[in-house]
Amino acid sequence: TPVPPHSPPTMSVPPRAVVAVAQVTSTPDKEHNWLQCSALVREAAGRGARLVFLPEGFDFIGTGPEQSLSLAEPLHSHTLGRYQHLARECDVWLSLGGFHERGPDWDTTGRIYNCHILLDNSGAVVATYRKTHLFDVELPGSVSLRESSFTNPGPAIVPPVDTPVGKLGLAVCYDLRFPELALALRGAGAQILAYPSAFTVPTGAAHWEVLLRARAIECQSYVVAAAQTGRHHEGRVSFGHSLVADPWGTVVAQCHEGPGLCFADIDLEFLERVRRDIPVQGHRRTDLYGCPGAPAS
Repeated sequence: TPVPPHSPPTMSVPPRAVVAVAQVTSTPDKEHNWLQCSALVREAAGRGARLVFLPEGFDFIGTGPEQSLSLAEPLHSHTLGRYQHLARECDVWLSLGGFHERGPDWDTTGRIYNCHILLDNSGAVVATYRKTHLFDVELPGSVSLRESSFTNPGPAIVPPVDTPVGKLGLAVCYDLRFPELALALRGAGAQILAYPSAFTVPTGAAHWEVLLRARAIECQSYVVAAAQTGRHHEGRVSFGHSLVADPWGTVVAQCHEGPGLCFADIDLEFLERVRRDIPVQGHRRTDLYGCPGAPAS
């Protein structure tokens, strides 16, 4: 049975800890997706990862809004329960990057949330972030997606969470294009920013790596981006190229195409050195432009 969110204790983080980033090809078949994801989590745990990141749509990617709504589940569900057991079994934390959630307002709105769930190694839900920026984009001749037609925008930014690898700020996919969110998480203490994604091929080829590296550089944080890859069904293909960027903006781990894993050390001593050498956080002119990402007063 899923465990409700709780506040984990502040933990002592080693200077270096290993994270794993899983790249998968989700389909409308939930069982296929579970077998794919759980095998990668077990492999990552066996290779020493303390926290494993799964992409947006790890549960499924539907053929359209109608199927996505029909396949969606509440947090207290069979699917999440399996991942909670997996976290306990493997003794790892899991970033479940985008769960199609029937929230408490499902009966009144008929819409779902795109929910990034963080589990600790006991299987407890320690944070849930509901995607705040919805992907409504039409690129003539290539991409037409309207997430807001069946998804509610999340109501809030979630404070960064203490994990065995550092303080983790949660986001989802299209949030990557909004530096205000990243800066707000950085200002709240984030050392790592997670952008689980299902980027389209045209936007991924043009913008994926440069945006992730930009968020890493401007926030002087690690950026971890687990991504969907390949053909999900006849109507949708994802870019892949999951990666980890360090606080200097260097890509330190990367997948390319096809399902698989990449691994990176999170070196918090290096992060603190970067922040000390170029102290941009202390140079911000909030008197001129306010605090990007802060709630309106």
